[in-house]
Amino acid sequence: MIEILTTAELDRARDAGALVGSILQTLKNWTSAGVNLLDLDRWTKAMIEDAGAQSCYVDYAPSFGRGPFGHYVCTAVNDAVLHGMPHDYALADGDLLTLDLAVTLRGISADAAISFVVGTASPDDLAMIDATERALAAAIDAARPGARIGDLSHAIGTVLSGAGYPINLEFGGHGIGSTMHQDPHVANDGRSGRGYVLRPGLLLALEPWVMADTDVLVTDADGWTLRSATGCRTAHTEHTIAITETGAEILTLAR
Repeated sequence: MIEILTTAELDRARDAGALVGSILQTLKNWTSAGVNLLDLDRWTKAMIEDAGAQSCYVDYAPSFGRGPFGHYVCTAVNDAVLHGMPHDYALADGDLLTLDLAVTLRGISADAAISFVVGTASPDDLAMIDATERALAAAIDAARPGARIGDLSHAIGTVLSGAGYPINLEFGGHGIGSTMHQDPHVANDGRSGRGYVLRPGLLLALEPWVMADTDVLVTDADGWTLRSATGCRTAHTEHTIAITETGAEILTLAR
């Protein structure tokens, strides 16, 4: 299903996006060495409920996961990159953490992710995070009415491969609206001029992610957390955007 939102629905999408952005920024501000991943999950639950929103994750049970996710935020540490299940782990100085969050507010969903280093950061980690952020910015710059999904994929892939990172095509961006995951799929590499034509009112969650030296994923024993097959570090950045008459509007910035 590909949804095109009405003006009223876009207003609700802005509110949902602002909530996601604000929660992620708050979690980042509260994160330091010694903070437990389960604390991050507990704080997320409280902020979602205080806003009158609903988690997209807690009851989420797709075919690639093992039963309902059961948590409110994805917490991927170091070699984990996607669907990181919160567990009893106290963050250490130098850990590379990705927080991925999706909520529904008044019937519209928004989805975003940030990667950052807890405490002391290595140049390699900062460069990898920067590559995903630049790839996301390139895709947003390419997003306008009349452009095609392949244009966005090509923009992402050009930045990531240009920075020297292998690209996995199993998981990528997606449409979003009344539900979290919709068509069209937005791969993190592709050919320009191909795929669905973007229209005003379309929401897309764009999410460049990389692993430092491999494109192969392995699934953790929890049935959810996806890690790099080599144990290398990873990074993941995501925003939900709305296609407008003139370009793209980033919805998941903290207000």
